[in-house]
Formats: sequence, C-alpha cells, structure tokens
Amino acid sequence: MRTLCALLLLVFVAAIVVFATQNRDSVTVNFLDRHETFTLSAIVGAVYLLGMVSGWTVVGMLKRTFYRATEWR
Repeated sequence: MRTLCALLLLVFVAAIVVFATQNRDSVTVNFLDRHETFTLSAIVGAVYLLGMVSGWTVVGMLKRTFYRATEWR
C-alpha cells in the first residue's frame, strides 16, 4: 500500500511539473484598481491553495456544527 501511495504521489508531482513548465505564459489579473502580472501556473496554484483552505474551513465548521447538534446536554 505504501508503494502505491508513493507511486500516486510521484505521478501527481510529475503532472504538476509538466503543467508548470508548459504554462509559463503571463496573465494580467485585475482586482479593483490593481493590475498584476503572474504566470498561469502561479495563478492556478494560488487558486488551488485558496480552495483547499476554504474547503478545510467549511468542513471544520460543518463537523463542529454536527458535533454540537448531536451532543447530549
């Protein structure tokens, strides 16, 4: 099982490296009055990390709510 997990991790990292090397185009991001230029792979990575953080937050709130709703007082 450990070998399978290591193999899956290796395939995932390889896919990230291939994506990052093939998507080095610059993209301009506009937010309010700010204009910043980033690479496409950096934007995708940042969005992925923000999604992970927000997902952990939502799951944590749901677990806490479920626990509080089902505990006996």
